Amino acid sequence: MGEDLPLSALLSQALVAFTIEFDNEFEHRMPHRTTRYGSGKGPWLASMAMWSTCMRFVGREAMTVGELENLARTKTNLSGMERWRYIDVERRKGPQSQWLIRATAKGLSAREVWRPLFGVIEGRWEERFGKDEIGKLRELLGTMVSQMDPGLPDCLPILGYGLFSRVAPGRPDSDVSGLHLAALLSRVLLAFAVEFESESRLSLAICANVVRVLDERGVRVRDIPLLSGVSKEAIGMALGVLQKSGDAVEEPDPNARRGRVVRLTPKGLKVKHEYRQSLGAIKERWAARFGGDTIRELRELLAPLAVEAAAPYPDGWRAAVRKPDTLPHFPMVLHRGGFPDGS
Repeated sequence: MGEDLPLSALLSQALVAFTIEFDNEFEHRMPHRTTRYGSGKGPWLASMAMWSTCMRFVGREAMTVGELENLARTKTNLSGMERWRYIDVERRKGPQSQWLIRATAKGLSAREVWRPLFGVIEGRWEERFGKDEIGKLRELLGTMVSQMDPGLPDCLPILGYGLFSRVAPGRPDSDVSGLHLAALLSRVLLAFAVEFESESRLSLAICANVVRVLDERGVRVRDIPLLSGVSKEAIGMALGVLQKSGDAVEEPDPNARRGRVVRLTPKGLKVKHEYRQSLGAIKERWAARFGGDTIRELRELLAPLAVEAAAPYPDGWRAAVRKPDTLPHFPMVLHRGGFPDGS
């Protein structure tokens, strides 16, 4: 199956699988709360993105929002992290970049749970997929990252307006030797997304997850999350963009008493064609840039990782929801908590 997927989808599904396993472990180890799950004694449950964009850098000592964004090289969900009780925010006169932030007691506890999890999950992957294979994957990704923009963050940014991958300028990181596997996957995938979106009217997140599964005949709205691997909330945001741009229309299901379907307009069908063409063009450019053998070997190493995520703990929230048919073809990291499928 991995042989049929574009490189961006292979990178995405490997990263999503890693993130879900990472998040499941954090949920299992950390007292937390959600609407339906958790003990109610900890902070609101959040995903790996909230570590990478915020809690990796915020500790007991106060720092400004500007300092955080410079270190993370991307923005975080500041209001969410405050509301979820990971950080305290001291609002000052002047621009938001001068506001002071520091970790709460719950945030400090979460930091200690999050910190070792990259090593824990990488160790599991070495046992599951082979230590040599994971080592070679890290080597290939590291070589590619060393030839990319050193200002890329170590995670995918929270998707912005139109669900585009916005890259904020920050302090470049010239040393990539210590990057964990998720950071390497993120940087390579983000570089792909930035290149794609520089040539596309729609974001890679929308094209890869929603446009890809739609057609001119119509797809039931309720089926799109299962077909795409993306939450219904994220699908709703994407469909809003597609309908506003005239690429898709939503209408009553002609074959059922209830329900609605979404179909691509001629304009949307053209976007779908251009999406596939762009994936092929970037593949050729990357083969010329990094070497055809490098790209082929990368695909071979990614394919076994991009099948499905590890099973959640029985008491975890993912164990209580229906499993999608696929992992996302591009992570839908939203302000909702940073979960890779937009949950």
